[in-house]
Amino acid sequence: MRLTVRDTSSRVHPQPARVVGLTALLAASAVLPPRWGLPIPMRQGGGPVDHLPVAHVTVDSSHHVIVIELPPTDLPASHPHQDVAMVLLPVYQVELPTSGAIYRAHIELFDAAGKPLPREMLHHLNLSDPEDRELFLPIALHVMAAGRETPPLAVPRFLFGLPLRRGQRFLASAMLVNPTSHTYPKVRVRLVLNFEPADALWPLFPGYPWVLDVLFPLGHPPDGSKSFDLPPGRSVQSYESSPAIPGTIVGVGGHLHNYGVKLELSDATTGEVIWQTAPVTDSGGHVVSVPTCMLYNWHRLGVHIVPEHQYRVTAVYDNPTGHVIPDGGMGLVAGLFVPDRGTRWPAVDVSDTLYQQDLQATLQADEGGARAMMLMDHVSH
Repeated sequence: MRLTVRDTSSRVHPQPARVVGLTALLAASAVLPPRWGLPIPMRQGGGPVDHLPVAHVTVDSSHHVIVIELPPTDLPASHPHQDVAMVLLPVYQVELPTSGAIYRAHIELFDAAGKPLPREMLHHLNLSDPEDRELFLPIALHVMAAGRETPPLAVPRFLFGLPLRRGQRFLASAMLVNPTSHTYPKVRVRLVLNFEPADALWPLFPGYPWVLDVLFPLGHPPDGSKSFDLPPGRSVQSYESSPAIPGTIVGVGGHLHNYGVKLELSDATTGEVIWQTAPVTDSGGHVVSVPTCMLYNWHRLGVHIVPEHQYRVTAVYDNPTGHVIPDGGMGLVAGLFVPDRGTRWPAVDVSDTLYQQDLQATLQADEGGARAMMLMDHVSH
């Protein structure tokens, strides 16, 4: 019998955002590493990914750390009549040199002399896996989308970890911002991943990210934006899909914009609510955060889901302004997923139309092999 879980239930363990930040941290590989007893398939050859520039990757085997460093880029000063300068880096391919399981990630910025730069100069960093699919969509797995406000992302290292294998490939891109009048040459962006080696006794469970967005499957073209215009008054947006494989939702969190009043994940086939929450707001009614939780406890791993059912994400808004707010809404739930024992994580079908469209949106920042530099009045959050 399925258990209905709400974030106010005594069965749920509230966690800080960094714990369920696993939705941004954990990547899925096409298979589990050898210690989970499943075979490793060969990489699909060819395609536009093979022609992308390569990021630098190093491994500190003694401390179990992988460092992914993007090539240095010049960050110009802001224009006298503008607030910030923004530089969009190309998309880089990243080949992992070791196997294991990732349990923590954080981002660092450095200037040409190796001096740390403020985290506020990072607009975002994206990491995706072009060979493995999303749980709820047949597109490339979007591994990580961290911004300036994102804290270090971590999961309990002895329980869960993202499987990774030697030779696995990711795509990495980033955008930098500079609100100052000072030019920064040769800025470097580093993604630092802590991992347990493949021969370690832990983690006990392979953990993968999952996400459901109300604007799935592709959002707004051409960049796949998941924001939508927010009408006045009460409005509801939702999307339904089925998981590619059976398994257990262990952690769940989400994201809403201002005037969001409820976020919900439910089993659309049975009508049961799996998780729902209201955002934390300030005195002006603006969204400060969305509560997150882990669904496991001493006698169960979480909430089991199956491909035979449809699952629905629902975002509810109440806009009191009396007018439409362009791109004022967003609604997603995401978290940690553990496949059923013996189940292989699915690879992508490169002939799928959705896969091709999503990959094109990912790669478009690198069209022509050049950076796009923009001056903007403000940075949208």
